[in-house]
Amino acid sequence: MTDHTDDASRTEAFFTLHHRLPRQSPGSDATTRRLLTLAGPLPDRPRVLDLGCGPGRAALLLAAEAGAEVTAVDLHQPFLDELREAADARGLGDRIRTVRADMGDLTGPAFPPGSFDLIWAEGSAYCIGFATAVRDWQRLLAPGGAMVVSECVWTTDTPSAGARAFWDRNGSLRTLPETTAAAVAAGCTVPAVLLQPDSDWDAYYVPLAERVESADPAAPGMEWALAATREELAVRRAYGAEYGYAAYVLRPADPRWTTRPETAADREAVRAVNTAAFPTPDEAGLVDALRADADAWLPELSYVAEAPDGSVAAYALLTRCRIGDAPALALAPVATSPAYQRQGAGQAVVRAALDAARVRGEALVVVLGHPEYYTRFGFVPASRYGIRPGFEVPDEAMMALVLDGSVPVPAGMIRYPAAFGV
Repeated sequence: MTDHTDDASRTEAFFTLHHRLPRQSPGSDATTRRLLTLAGPLPDRPRVLDLGCGPGRAALLLAAEAGAEVTAVDLHQPFLDELREAADARGLGDRIRTVRADMGDLTGPAFPPGSFDLIWAEGSAYCIGFATAVRDWQRLLAPGGAMVVSECVWTTDTPSAGARAFWDRNGSLRTLPETTAAAVAAGCTVPAVLLQPDSDWDAYYVPLAERVESADPAAPGMEWALAATREELAVRRAYGAEYGYAAYVLRPADPRWTTRPETAADREAVRAVNTAAFPTPDEAGLVDALRADADAWLPELSYVAEAPDGSVAAYALLTRCRIGDAPALALAPVATSPAYQRQGAGQAVVRAALDAARVRGEALVVVLGHPEYYTRFGFVPASRYGIRPGFEVPDEAMMALVLDGSVPVPAGMIRYPAAFGV
């Protein structure tokens, strides 16, 4: 028989350890600001839903610096009381509304569908599961809205037995690519992933360790809470290089377009789209030449977007290139049938191809193109990373996108497949 009294005392002891700490999970104001930038443009007074807000460090920043109207949700009323007190003290009381609710059951008048421009969940989605959270929370987003959801992930493919044993007992982790795959399967695209720095863990664990040393072990449930927390701290010290928090910026996939890897039956249609989209047949010929290059061609990264009638409306291709000796991907060509241009088909197929690359575990993509178009996917000038082409182009036109921040970004000259002729 379960001792519910014991469970309640353990829960209360756990919360007692965390009361008045600056953070309830790894994070920092700098990371919150960076994620706010990665989330993209927002309305002047964005409606933000902060789920599992705790005492509201992120909610306060979003209200103060983004001018947001924040609905802050948590099940633990003392955390909400802390937030209410802090918001009033900072003159933000009219910007922050606290709601005691279960993030796994967001029903009722406080949570109408399509009512938030941004959903924010730092270090809290694990309570109901990352995939469940991403799937269920989308209905609350207004058109054009985004989610920022962080999740603890493996940063190695071969975690130590001790690290795996701990996490198997405390919420089994996935790798970055596996977590990305879960987000895509839940119906989202992944504009950005930020692997949080070690300093974010220090901001959480250093004050927590101090609290552990000063806690009263005789309080009900506290012996258990102290033992569990000490184990967590010890595992981080021993295996911290093997896991970390990754913050995902997510947007619902455009429902107008079905995207998928091309099949053999699509080849003529792909050629037709490339021929129609460009003034010469060179891009169509480039695709054919790349298909014949076993070192460059990655079949699962040749992507199409289907029109409502099932025809191929747009195409995007990622092939293997190298930065110095390090593997990377080149995005080219990207083509949309003239009948479907300026309707979102091209963006949908590019996002799908980039998501597929993240799921494969690819780390870096380069593209030569119009900055005003490709920056919307997160590309920045490649020169920022010391990456350069072997030919003369405007600096802003040669761009790079880091897909996996857990590995070093290579620097050097881009080595394209021979089919590019450069």
